[in-house]
Amino acid sequence: MMNIPASLLQNKNILLGLTGSIAVYKSIELARLFVKSGANVKVVISESAKKFVTPLTYETITSNKVLDDTNESWTNEHNHIKITQWADIMVVAPATANTIAKLSNGISDTILLQCALAFSDKKILAPSANTNMLHNPISQENIRKLSLAKYTLVDTQTKELACKVVGDGAMAEYMDIFYTTARELLKDTFWTDREVTVTGGGTIEKIDDVRFISNFSSGKMASSMATALYLSGATVNLVATKSEPELPKGINKLDVGDSKQMLESVETSLSSAKSTQKKPYLFMAAAVSDYIPSVVQDGKLKKDSLGDEWQFSLKKNIDILKSIDKKDICVVGFKAEMDKSQALTNAKAMLKNKNLDAVCLNLLKDSSSFGSDTNAVEFITDSGVISLPESDKVTLALEIIKHAKALQE
Repeated sequence: MMNIPASLLQNKNILLGLTGSIAVYKSIELARLFVKSGANVKVVISESAKKFVTPLTYETITSNKVLDDTNESWTNEHNHIKITQWADIMVVAPATANTIAKLSNGISDTILLQCALAFSDKKILAPSANTNMLHNPISQENIRKLSLAKYTLVDTQTKELACKVVGDGAMAEYMDIFYTTARELLKDTFWTDREVTVTGGGTIEKIDDVRFISNFSSGKMASSMATALYLSGATVNLVATKSEPELPKGINKLDVGDSKQMLESVETSLSSAKSTQKKPYLFMAAAVSDYIPSVVQDGKLKKDSLGDEWQFSLKKNIDILKSIDKKDICVVGFKAEMDKSQALTNAKAMLKNKNLDAVCLNLLKDSSSFGSDTNAVEFITDSGVISLPESDKVTLALEIIKHAKALQE
């Protein structure tokens, strides 16, 4: 799982609503992750949910008293009005079919439903129900009504349900709910609905059907860039040979192998993006092989026929970043260097020679620098150099896109 920065949701106030489904156990991890990412979390729980979990569990995780039907107070802020005035967002996870039906009809006969009715801002809903209950036409109409009333629904998943039936209706995984919530809280109007392409990983250039030339690039920085952009509201295409597991599901992931496949995918992505209203971006974080085998052999080359020494011919590879049509797109390149004395000079030359808007310079110590969870870069433009200090890669990515945004403002 990608490392979530401890400050990602700093100073954000989240009201987590729990209703009576066995899936409520997943919300323990959801609450923990909200807190771990810096958010302030308060919980409102239904009486039926208390049959599955205890308020004490959530009070321990959040360090806040849980609101339920037995303890509302009007002598302090522990009530359905004050708590909703406090919250930046409300997340109901799980949301049972009964809860969804009541919400869609404005019924507020529990403290949780009163909170939902009183909260006028964005709400996240993660349904959990038996397949037949969820797909009942009445339930589907209730869901449709809620989607028009500032509710964002996190899709259910198909798996074995508590009733031992395999079908649609299981609540989404807590990471999917977390990413959906974080995106709603962190959306930036500049990035929202803007098409962005990110490339990552080292290209894999075949020698024969079992051997290849590649490099140590892990794809972690590209995954972090894609995640940061997604959380900021962008429409993200990640073209990569490697990427982190459990990326936000809203990221369109295009798996590629060699540089030819990467070029084709990038060109396709950019071609469709140019027809959109907002100027698209390309963040070229992939490590593309400079040289590739002149001839790719069929099958497997045998060492008996190769002899004690093996020499094969390489040819210069296409320069993806230099060759693509950059008209009407903003392009940020990434450059890894080991020679500290020449790194900045080489990065500035790349900026000019490849006609880029910016270059992110990463100074490596050695091969062990690849795959690390932290990084530091120099953000280089025609206007100057901005040093972005070492931090976890998602935090760094958020800093990079902040400066990339300034290129068009």
